[in-house]
Amino acid sequence: MKKEITLQDKTFVPFLDKEKINKEIARIAQEINRDYKGKKPLLVGILNGSILFFSDLLKEIDIECEVAFLRVSSYKGTETTGNVKKILGLDKNIENTDVIIVEDIVDTGITLENIIQDLSSNHPQSLKVVTLLFKPKAYTKNYPIDYVGFEVGNEFLIGFGLDYNEIGRNLDELYIIKEPMLNIILFGPPGAGKGTQSELIQEKFNLTHLSTGDMFRFHMKNDTDLGKKAKEYMEAGNLVPDQLVIDMIDAKLSESHDTKGFIFDGFPRTTDQALALDELLSKKGWGISKMVSLEVDEDELVKRLLLRGKDSGRKDDQDESIIRNRMAVYNNETAPLKDFYANQGKQIGVDGIGTVEEINGRINSAIS
Repeated sequence: MKKEITLQDKTFVPFLDKEKINKEIARIAQEINRDYKGKKPLLVGILNGSILFFSDLLKEIDIECEVAFLRVSSYKGTETTGNVKKILGLDKNIENTDVIIVEDIVDTGITLENIIQDLSSNHPQSLKVVTLLFKPKAYTKNYPIDYVGFEVGNEFLIGFGLDYNEIGRNLDELYIIKEPMLNIILFGPPGAGKGTQSELIQEKFNLTHLSTGDMFRFHMKNDTDLGKKAKEYMEAGNLVPDQLVIDMIDAKLSESHDTKGFIFDGFPRTTDQALALDELLSKKGWGISKMVSLEVDEDELVKRLLLRGKDSGRKDDQDESIIRNRMAVYNNETAPLKDFYANQGKQIGVDGIGTVEEINGRINSAIS
């Protein structure tokens, strides 16, 4: 796939390649072949968007079937208008016929609702819906979507029949609109309140929290290929290679479509990891926006952690020597990274003394 393409005033980056699309089309066709064995369904393609999906799906269907088309429109530019106009009507009698509506994408369901109501008035034997793309978060109707290729977020997509102002339909792969991404690395020593501030930042800027610890637990619990590899290293007493961590991050980035950016927690910890993260993000047309480090006097941190230890019972928060050793480890780890991001003009130190609201206000100002 091309790294990015520009159509008129918008830039788009890769979303789904032809191989993945073909695989899903073949799967859907197998389900239709199974469900309609011994029947003769009528496939109704919704123009103009479904044309490529319809054509490739039809090639994979090996039962007897008929085809017809409806042409409707509810989009202008990148927004759905909510007004549906039937431009080209159905020219077949569908009474007592098994009808399959073939859509390129179902989002709000406004267009689909009008189509279903119109076709249902002609008394078909059955009426089902197949779509290449489905936006469940945008869907506002109750009609079932019987066959779905991919569930996607609310971003605007083009290619494989989908257009931007009537161009881009001929692309044989899918692209997503490129929006500015806010990618934040938040550093803070133990006791700085990083966890609390991370949650507030996520909520304000609509960011996705990306924790390497959470990712490890997910992949190992679900026994994914990445989880199996990580387990092998850990059981052998070896550190998990940076590349495997990067692969986990890549998987998380790829599945998080409906987000304004990411807040990285626990990664990177070394300059090599920072370089690898920069390389991964650059492939997606992104980058780290800011590296925010909460700065709190060590004596103040020790006081906070000793108080926390009394409440939580955590042993590592009850021994001052252990606490100060953790501070030393943190400072040794983060010092090179501060220099790395400072050289990129992205490192920002924020005073971590004050109320939660005061500190959060400073962070928000630094990010904005």
